[in-house]
Amino acid sequence: MAKTLSPVCKLCRREGEKLFLKGERCYTPKCSFEKRSFAPGQHGRTAGRGGGKGMGTGRASDFARQLRAKQKARRIYGVLERQFRRYYDTAKSGTSLTGLTLLQILESRLDNVVYRLGFASSRSQARLLVTHGHFTVNGRRSDVPSMILYAGDQVQVRDGSNKLTYFKELGDIAEKRNAPSWLSRDVKQMSGAVARMPERAEIDGSLDEQLIVEYYSRR
Repeated sequence: MAKTLSPVCKLCRREGEKLFLKGERCYTPKCSFEKRSFAPGQHGRTAGRGGGKGMGTGRASDFARQLRAKQKARRIYGVLERQFRRYYDTAKSGTSLTGLTLLQILESRLDNVVYRLGFASSRSQARLLVTHGHFTVNGRRSDVPSMILYAGDQVQVRDGSNKLTYFKELGDIAEKRNAPSWLSRDVKQMSGAVARMPERAEIDGSLDEQLIVEYYSRR
């Protein structure tokens, strides 16, 4: 499975804001972004946070803003470029708004659903837990983080994994995390379900799907 090997704190610095890629650590003073919020690289302190051509100290170009919007979404959900483009093509072929459909696809990934249910502190941790086969989907063990879930699909911690220390302590931790209304959750049973597809107001408001659509439309 392909993955990003770059230090994740640099990704936040590149976007000029916290993307909360390290879970709980991002809420503490230990977060690297608190100490170095400027863009990484030799000219990070003087260049604009976008960096690159058309992203200097002046006003960012349309292409720069579109690129940053696309990169930000990719990094938040932990998706590489080729797969992200496939998601866009799928969304474009549908009958609904392309941008909204794209975000719904990203939200419907198994690793994101596990994270949204509160069973992991970050999407990267959720991806690792899924890869190790700790969850079942509709009663069948799944180790594919990119699996797309639909309304009615059930997610549950696998019986054999309940005995692990992490999952024994997870109940109290998960109770403190709010699950979105488009998901139903039973913390005691360590399970959840997709009740419906998320609406736009229930997805990260800092994402600009229109800029992402504009980015791919000009290519």
